[in-house]
Amino acid sequence: MNKQLKDALISRVLVLDGAMGTMVQRYGLNESDYRGKRFEDWTVRLRGNIDVLVLTQPQIITEIHEAYLQAGADIIETNTFNANAISQDEYLLKDYVWEINLKAAQLARSCADRYTSADKPRFVAGSIGPTGKTLSLSADVNNPGTRELDFERLCEAYQEQVMALVEGGVDILLIETIFDALNAKAALMAIEIVNQKLNRSLPVMVSGTITDASGRTFTGQTIEAFAASLSHYPLLSIGLNCGLGVKQMLPHIQTLAATSPFKISMHANAGLPNALGNYDETPLQMAEALKPFFDHRLINIVGGCCGTTPENIKEIALLASAAVPRKSTEFMPEKTLVLSGLESLVIGASKNDPLFCIGERSNVSGSKKFARLIREKQWSEALKIAKDQISQGAHMIDICMDDALLDARSSMATFLKLIASEPDIARVPVVIDSSDWNVVEAGLRCVQGRSIVNSISLKEGEKPFVERAKMIKSYGAAVVVMLFDEKGQADTFSRKIEVAQRSYEILIQKADFEPSSIVFDPNVLAIGTGMEEHSNYAVDFINACGWIRHHLPGVHLSGGISNLSFAFRGNNVVREAIHSVFLHYAKAAGLTMAIVNPSSLVEYEALDAKLRDLTEDLVLNRKTNATELLLDYATSLKPTEHKSIEKERVQLGPKEALQEALVSGNDEGVEDWVMQVYEQMKDAVAVIEGPLMQGMNIVGDKFGAGEMFLPQVVKSARVMKKAVAVLEPFLLERRNSKGESIRKVVLATVKGDVHDIGKNMVGLVLSCNGFEVIDLGVMVLPEDIVEAVIKYDADLLGVSGLIAPSLAEMETVVMALNEANLRVPVMVGGATTSPEHTAVKLAPLYPWGVVQVKDASRAVGVAVSLIGEGRREYIQKVNMEYEELRNQHFAKETDLISIEEARKK
Repeated sequence: MNKQLKDALISRVLVLDGAMGTMVQRYGLNESDYRGKRFEDWTVRLRGNIDVLVLTQPQIITEIHEAYLQAGADIIETNTFNANAISQDEYLLKDYVWEINLKAAQLARSCADRYTSADKPRFVAGSIGPTGKTLSLSADVNNPGTRELDFERLCEAYQEQVMALVEGGVDILLIETIFDALNAKAALMAIEIVNQKLNRSLPVMVSGTITDASGRTFTGQTIEAFAASLSHYPLLSIGLNCGLGVKQMLPHIQTLAATSPFKISMHANAGLPNALGNYDETPLQMAEALKPFFDHRLINIVGGCCGTTPENIKEIALLASAAVPRKSTEFMPEKTLVLSGLESLVIGASKNDPLFCIGERSNVSGSKKFARLIREKQWSEALKIAKDQISQGAHMIDICMDDALLDARSSMATFLKLIASEPDIARVPVVIDSSDWNVVEAGLRCVQGRSIVNSISLKEGEKPFVERAKMIKSYGAAVVVMLFDEKGQADTFSRKIEVAQRSYEILIQKADFEPSSIVFDPNVLAIGTGMEEHSNYAVDFINACGWIRHHLPGVHLSGGISNLSFAFRGNNVVREAIHSVFLHYAKAAGLTMAIVNPSSLVEYEALDAKLRDLTEDLVLNRKTNATELLLDYATSLKPTEHKSIEKERVQLGPKEALQEALVSGNDEGVEDWVMQVYEQMKDAVAVIEGPLMQGMNIVGDKFGAGEMFLPQVVKSARVMKKAVAVLEPFLLERRNSKGESIRKVVLATVKGDVHDIGKNMVGLVLSCNGFEVIDLGVMVLPEDIVEAVIKYDADLLGVSGLIAPSLAEMETVVMALNEANLRVPVMVGGATTSPEHTAVKLAPLYPWGVVQVKDASRAVGVAVSLIGEGRREYIQKVNMEYEELRNQHFAKETDLISIEEARKK
């Protein structure tokens, strides 16, 4: 790390600059300005692509950098947020990525150097945005296992960007506005690859973003889980930016500061956007809101995001100059293993921790049923097995696809991608279980959380052991180390501790592993086989656990428990007693986690006294005839089946049961409930617009209140799709009798905007509800939107935009619809849209129905209302509401006089 940067971070809170986009908007650039003298080919899309301005209008970018430096910024960001091949491909400029990044870094470097002084060095952060695509969710409702983008391609795109930024002279790499931790992992992997190529290492900042009331990222992770996912990299800082104002950031920064050992950064918006997409919070107000962050020493780096200007940074810098930075020593993490799915799991924080259970049934080797379902590609049924394991108490899920009849690599990737769309499963960490490195790596490229790889060992020698350990660390996972070496399996106590000691030293010294990220499996081997040499296997395992805990501090211990009782297969009562006794003593010796079926676990204290004594004799090798005694007892027992405990389903009426299915995302029995409701109502449309829509409205309410997050909304939508499919024959009959056609909706992100994740979610939800969705993509010109509406004879149009300039483009779109004499209703959505903006700016331009949709969970209700039988009444009602909003808006803009002056008049 740059020594000046290191010293500065120790002594004070550093100030990051403010929003580049906000400043660019002040210049009021038009299409020709974006092109400058550089781009004469008008087929290239440029407007709204502010990254290209470093080539076409470098003086503007220089002026903005200098304004922030004059305001007191210690760190300025390069104008490269979207300067990667994925984002620039939308502008047809991916061939210019290297040049854009190099020039942007050089401009910022030159400015920073001019303003650097002995007492105030200035630094350049290379801005690396998340792209507009997610690696963790699918946009295809019919195949949640597909992705628009894969890990390898994103990693390659980031490598090109990072190389150019480093060549241009940046001091720091800033991965910012991250909504999907898997995207961030790809960026960190790219940085690591570049570091190796250049034999140098720049400090890295990571900044995530949260956008809803639940306090989660877009892909559903909690703050703690997000931090855990990226904890493998030696970050300069981790923080949050965008999405929220300073006040709204406080509880989330407090959480981050309490759970991360890294320095903390924060660059918030200037408050929340108002109804017209503008930011009203003044520089003084923003500075005032920052005081608790400084008072409680929560941050090390502070700046501004959307809506902030040099005026904001000036006030922030004034406060920061007197602030004491957060000290890393204030956070002293214990030797704990922190894993994550959508939520975090902390292992080893307390001596009173439970034994952490890894569900074993999502394993083709351990479950014939699961193996059959995977071979037959019955993914939904296979997912239920994983879900059941969690509902029965599993803290993690072991996933193994190693089967000669399977394409294990493809099956692993597909299953993990499908899990991402199941929040009840995705909330827990996964254990990627395979003996094939290619399968392991395929799995690691699909998981946004911090997982465990099961396993590596020294059986192929030291070189591949180290290589794979380093790769696992690069992907951000912990590792299970099986106690094998070149001689074979460690089956005795002396062999177990010998291999464990050697493996530990290699991982620490040559693979740079933290002890807490190492999980030893001392090999659970079968006892009670009748062979004397096997009789001490359980004792050796238990003793090895105790030795490893004492001599190899910080590590954790695991084991696949079902192997132990293999000799008693067919008698579940005895097998479960063996497991119970073994786990009781192994946990006391230091066992941290166990791969086991949680539904079959029996409490040690609940065992029959005689059975427990006989089992202890076997497990602890207390009697030479322990096996025979237990066999005699076992043959006296009648086979007993343990039934899984399930909550009795609440008795509900068909309509209420249907709504409950939508809200819970549970599609079991939904076909029967739909048919029962149809028999009552005798009208398929009434079923959709009645109980089904009521259920989706509940989902929308819960999402808005932060009680559900996005993956759950998508899951509810899929239940809706299943319900609508049952009604399809009746809908077809109705369409044929009335000459109706299937409902079509055209979706587009407006010109100048490359953000499409929200639009994609809307498309997914609508397609689940019987709509044919024609998605035009991003950066769509108004004339192309109009052409598509005409071409497809669309019933409905949906336009989306995330950035403030998109609001003006939406005005252009509705005016274009009017000019084409079209009367198709329009839904508008995106972070900057609001009912007030729609009422004031859009509705007066287009009387045929323009409605703002708050989020994807509301899209169905609005869409059905806009084109259903009561559409005229609905549009009239909305227009009346918008008229009232307009009146309120213009009343607020009226200049008022004092009450005294009014009385005089």
